[in-house]
Amino acid sequence: MFDLNSLNPPQQEAVLHDKGPLLILAGAGSGKTRVITHRIAYLVEERGVSPYSILAITFTNKAAKEMRERAERLLGSATSGMWVMTFHSMCVRILRRYAVHLGYTQDFTIYDTDDVKSQMRKIMKDLNINSKQFSPRVFISAISKAKNECISADEFAKTAYDYIDKQIARVYKEYQKRLQDNNAMDFDDLLLNTVILFDTVGEALNYYNDRFQYIMVDEYQDTNTAQFRLIKHLANHRNERGEYEHNLCVVGDDDQSIYKFRGADITNILSFENTFINAKVIKLEQNYRSTQKILDVANEVISHNYGRKDKKLWSAQDGGADVTFIQYGTDIEEATGVVREIQKKVDNGALYSDFAVLYRTNAQSRLFEERMIRMNMPYKLVGGVNFYQRREIKDILAYLKILVNPRDAAQIMRIANVPKRGIGDTTLDKLAEYADYTGCSLYEAMCSESGRASAPRAAKKIEEFVELIESFKEYKAENTIEELIGHIVAEIDYKDYIAAIDEDDDKTNDRMENISSLVDKAVDYEENAGADASLEDFLSEVSLVADIDMVDDDKDAVMLMTLHGAKGLEFPCVFICGMEENVFPSGMSQEPGEIEEERRLCYVGMTRAKKELTLTCAKQRMIHGMTTANNASRFIMKDVPRHMLHIAGHAHESFMHNYKSSLDPYKITRTSPYENPYTAYKKASASYSSASSAGDVPVRELTPAAPTGPGFEVGDMVNHPRYGAGKVTRIDKGSKDFEITVDFDGISRKMLASFAKLTKI
Repeated sequence: MFDLNSLNPPQQEAVLHDKGPLLILAGAGSGKTRVITHRIAYLVEERGVSPYSILAITFTNKAAKEMRERAERLLGSATSGMWVMTFHSMCVRILRRYAVHLGYTQDFTIYDTDDVKSQMRKIMKDLNINSKQFSPRVFISAISKAKNECISADEFAKTAYDYIDKQIARVYKEYQKRLQDNNAMDFDDLLLNTVILFDTVGEALNYYNDRFQYIMVDEYQDTNTAQFRLIKHLANHRNERGEYEHNLCVVGDDDQSIYKFRGADITNILSFENTFINAKVIKLEQNYRSTQKILDVANEVISHNYGRKDKKLWSAQDGGADVTFIQYGTDIEEATGVVREIQKKVDNGALYSDFAVLYRTNAQSRLFEERMIRMNMPYKLVGGVNFYQRREIKDILAYLKILVNPRDAAQIMRIANVPKRGIGDTTLDKLAEYADYTGCSLYEAMCSESGRASAPRAAKKIEEFVELIESFKEYKAENTIEELIGHIVAEIDYKDYIAAIDEDDDKTNDRMENISSLVDKAVDYEENAGADASLEDFLSEVSLVADIDMVDDDKDAVMLMTLHGAKGLEFPCVFICGMEENVFPSGMSQEPGEIEEERRLCYVGMTRAKKELTLTCAKQRMIHGMTTANNASRFIMKDVPRHMLHIAGHAHESFMHNYKSSLDPYKITRTSPYENPYTAYKKASASYSSASSAGDVPVRELTPAAPTGPGFEVGDMVNHPRYGAGKVTRIDKGSKDFEITVDFDGISRKMLASFAKLTKI
């Protein structure tokens, strides 16, 4: 039995609204799940609505399970027949009943990601599409995006004008044909085919329109086009007089829309009142999670977004600790300082599990992991494995370890065919047998003619591998560890290798960022070790970290995770680290719509904190092997008034006042306080696009990636981010990249063009 008295007035209003469209703007920590479940209980117990007529949709199985259990606690067995499930589960249930209308049987197969990849490779081979020109991920991503936007293969083909789109259209059409031939659907098909079903089969749509009298959708800000169309179809219930009721209740927070990269369309929630006329809007602004001081800062940050609905979180937990902003000298000092602060609080009675360290990208976790291990601090890395256990890191370290200890057979077995070079498991097994028989190491077997003769079909490939390793040994003798890692990555085309494996640009970029973080580690080590630096000692230091067992999930531990991974969670104390321009907000997200999503991500991170929130940045940070200096994030410097922050570290008064307004290149305000935020959002984007085309928007210069030519000549004066001014004395063209030799005040350094980050003076 539910009790309305346990709800605050806006929550009660949302529960009691039982006719017509309803938008519940549920701020972070405002009790939205409680409202949804109480609304279900009210409809069943007080309004006499059959549970059979209620549909509640959310995004994750975990959320659906929690919602179902809460409803059952309120209603008991009265929830029988109610649909409480994810979008995809709902679509499967509908399609099992009506798939025959689309040319499938009811026992169609659902393809997972690996099935899709396998099918795509076959199609590309059959259509004679060069996999070196096009990766399967290009087609998979494009087709998924098209399906999420409800664009069929035939519709895509009609608008395919350039070469790439025409290739995608060919593959899309063949892919759908094979899915149909195999009586299979992928995850995106589940949504799209249900939309097509409702568009074309009146019997199916009428059935569910008649059945579902009340529909509730959680996390509405995360819906894509296909999900929006499904909701719109399902909400067309007619009453006994034949009138559309649109008893649709959507719950969401436009300020927490952070999944555009997955296809989420924030305009679905911003334009809800335009789509469903006479919609009621109720704001849940009381926060039950955080202190008021934390909410004050979060409110100030998000208020700078144009594409949002006006609301302001407040808490009965008045006051609380000040939000702290600390600027450290370097990223190493930042990690050290955060870890020490956590340990100090634990020494004073806190639990490790009270703390979460949040950051923009997974690559930022390394420094925190290392320092926690050194201090014997338990931690749990969410969304990834221990940094040194990641595949890409272990691959590169294996190459380095072979150069130090060629007898290490485990490392040879790991990378003899990484990237693939025709030395498979069978070949390695034959070499291992020869090595055992003769008493030599696996690498010695590979070096000898008689050893290679044990695997004659791969003899040439084995010889080439040995030559590669020997060339790395020679390079090692004359270059730094930083340069050696870059050389290995370039020579073996590692990025192309992992791109072919991952078939996911984001994942490939993450892996390369992790390798860049390994380079950062090498630079740190060499700078600290000075003349005593050696590859042997570097690997020993790394092995100490890599060999530490990870903390069990059920133990008291600090949480390390990205800001995206933290959504839906809460912690007593939160550190948001790396709050610098080009880190957070990301340097890859600089257009207005992208900056607004980055700001929403900041807001999500801040509202995870219950009692204490600390924001940190560094004056210098190692990125891609280079020391960079960035301003503190605009989310601190521009968005938050000085009096709301307790400032520590290198920050000071003038630091807070010297931030230039040019970081926000567009200024659009609403023409009135009643202007639709969707309209203001569109104006801001249009203004930026117009200014950009006219050349009025400042453009941040980026150093290009690996060039087709080095862009330098012998004699050029250049600047290096770490070594300063120098003169190019030699340029050598390698097999994969240009090697540039630069004289820095009498010290000659060699570097690869793609890693050097040199600029002409």
